[in-house]
Amino acid sequence: MNAREVARRVLARVDEGAYATLALSGELDRARGLHENDRGLATELVYGVLKRRLRLDWALGALAPRGLDALDARTLDALRLGAYQILFLRIPAHAAVDDAVEAVKHARGAKLAGFANALLRRLAREGEPAPPPEKDLAAHLSVVESAPRWLVEDALRRFPPDEARAFLASLNQPAPLWLRASSLRGTRDELQALIAADRPNARLEPSPLVDEALRVEGGGDLFHTRAYAEGRFLAQDVAAQIVARLVEPRAGESLLDACAGVGGKSTHLAALTGDRARIDAADLSERKLELCADHARRLGAASIATIACDLTDERAPLQPGYDRVLLDAPCTGLGVLRRHPEAKWRREAADAVALAELQAELLAALAGRVKPGGLLVYSVCTFSDEEGPRQIAAFAAAHPEFAVEPPSEPRLAALCDERGALRTWPHRHDADGFFAVRLRRKTL
Repeated sequence: MNAREVARRVLARVDEGAYATLALSGELDRARGLHENDRGLATELVYGVLKRRLRLDWALGALAPRGLDALDARTLDALRLGAYQILFLRIPAHAAVDDAVEAVKHARGAKLAGFANALLRRLAREGEPAPPPEKDLAAHLSVVESAPRWLVEDALRRFPPDEARAFLASLNQPAPLWLRASSLRGTRDELQALIAADRPNARLEPSPLVDEALRVEGGGDLFHTRAYAEGRFLAQDVAAQIVARLVEPRAGESLLDACAGVGGKSTHLAALTGDRARIDAADLSERKLELCADHARRLGAASIATIACDLTDERAPLQPGYDRVLLDAPCTGLGVLRRHPEAKWRREAADAVALAELQAELLAALAGRVKPGGLLVYSVCTFSDEEGPRQIAAFAAAHPEFAVEPPSEPRLAALCDERGALRTWPHRHDADGFFAVRLRRKTL
């Protein structure tokens, strides 16, 4: 099995609903004999095709006499892989074409293989067709930056044209690898020194926003290093690290990490309190909480108790009152499209409305578990207004006992808008796109 075959298998699984990250990991595990360079090529092909899908289809469709609508998913995958190599990689065109033609021939027969051969050779010969003219900026950006029309229109409403272009372009860039140094095991400087010694070619850059955050590029697999084995770090985007810092937890307090998942923020809260708070990590998924417990043990966080429950159920086995509650709510995930590009083609603008209903239920259920004078932090890794500003406006209207409170840390306060809500953007902060707000419950 070669890199292109692995990529086609992954894309087929994604077409069936799988997450690209999990499908790619599974297929690479099956192809254990694949050379490291080929593993890298398979990864590049999968993410490149998923990120650039609309642009690839525009190019192929413009050159196909009858368009692409009648083609099946497997043929489209082979054509997109070939087109991506021709247009975006330094791979000889004949190699990309021959591989795609053989894949189509094997799957669908000689007649369709002949069509694939003629189409890809024409693309290689004539180059990429021109996109729509810039006078229709939404149509132009949709093709050039390979984004669904609703996403482009949202960006143009939100930003000036040049920044909208930069934002959409950033979604097609590789997601950075951010590490969070576990202060329960050592400092960020110590972590940086350990990685530098183990990976001398790695480029390491501390974050100016979060004291524990370290950006790593060119370090290879860091999860079989001494630093990882010693519990010195967790891979976590800098925006997610900011969210835990918004909680401003203190030793001796009772904390609830609602929708805790695998525990990235729970373990950060433990580190920020010197492991001297009581932290309940609650989630509906028992499997995620098992991973949370594993991370806690490796990172040296003994103050975390996992609780599998439905957070909207008033009978959930939680404390009646917490000093601080963090709700990192389920959301559309538009802020992590760099990591999950397949979501561009699965999500629709209306999805935010349905998820906002669940977020509102969770907020209402958790509001009563915040002690008077306590803090509720709401965050989502998305940028839709329904899940962000409108959600908080509706909550504030229904719960006048809560008021928005900006963070006390100046670096984080600088990321907040005039309403006190914090936002991060991939093109501005090299971070996932998050919305977060602190809500202080008034004292009786």
